[in-house]
Amino acid sequence: MAKADTHDRLEQLDEQILALLNERCRLVRRTADRGPADPHPPATRRRRLQRLQHRNPGPLPAAAVEAVFREIWSGTAPPDRRLTVAFFGPPATFTHQAALATFGATARYLEQPTITDVFDAVTRGEARYGIVPVENSTEGCVTHTLDMFVDTDLLICAETSLPVHHCLLAPTARTALRTLFSHPQVFGQCRRWLHRNLPDVHLVEVSSTTEAARRCRTEPHAGALAGELAAQAYKLTIRERNIEDATENTTRFIVLGKESPPPSGDDKTSLLLAIRHRVGALYDSLLPFGRHGVNLTFIESRPSKRRNWEYYFFIDFIGHVSDPRAKAVLDELAGHCQFVKLLGSYPRAAEAP
Repeated sequence: MAKADTHDRLEQLDEQILALLNERCRLVRRTADRGPADPHPPATRRRRLQRLQHRNPGPLPAAAVEAVFREIWSGTAPPDRRLTVAFFGPPATFTHQAALATFGATARYLEQPTITDVFDAVTRGEARYGIVPVENSTEGCVTHTLDMFVDTDLLICAETSLPVHHCLLAPTARTALRTLFSHPQVFGQCRRWLHRNLPDVHLVEVSSTTEAARRCRTEPHAGALAGELAAQAYKLTIRERNIEDATENTTRFIVLGKESPPPSGDDKTSLLLAIRHRVGALYDSLLPFGRHGVNLTFIESRPSKRRNWEYYFFIDFIGHVSDPRAKAVLDELAGHCQFVKLLGSYPRAAEAP
């Protein structure tokens, strides 16, 4: 096909795609009053993306399918049904990036200064969903997020895992740096690189990677450890890329909501347990998982903050709470624990363990 003919054909295809998108938008808006408030909750989005990717004959990559349809679903929603999502941190943080990857660019985002504020925004109805970090593959769990589940009625309705790559940002050359700003978790994830390359630079902890980028713009001989999104937002030069110590550094984020999704066939369930004070109580509480063939993927203890040396245990396992094996485990746990609180059953992220 000649170059001019190819150009004409591409324009025709673009116009056809545009016409179909507008047809979809009109259909969604005509039926909006008869449908649910959120026709594409996170769990449904995951199932539909998996179905579309399975039916995709190529050569369009699976990642492109996800990115395109995420924006289609977000962009064709009626204006009064546009999702409101609360996220932890200012824009250009990794949590903001995870929110964009989950809900698309046209959702309405409410930045929150703390993880507590994200929970509160969803509880009060200011946002339909919230998104917060819960675990990093290098530095471990985010304890503030776990602690919030003790006194909330919110549920985990989805999860997403984001590969996290850190960059050295600076308006000046690396050799001129005297101070480096970043979030404490980021310093931990880049510890060995910093020791080898910037052993004499003063490390200053700040509330977020976005704040680190902002500070390094205004202070002399300063740099920041942050992501590419922060570099773009503050127009900073990236001096080094991918400086995290673990090449597969990944952070797991959870989506908070008030409704539990139905089983998807590939789910994860999160629980909060209070163990009785007696010898072997934790051992007895874990036995039912092995006995019924239920795979544990996460266990973490946290102080109850109600009594000294009293602990809660957070547990994730593969399966949905409605599965017969999961029901059998929960029935047995009730006899071993002071209480068992369901934090949610939700589709397992493809990248999650």
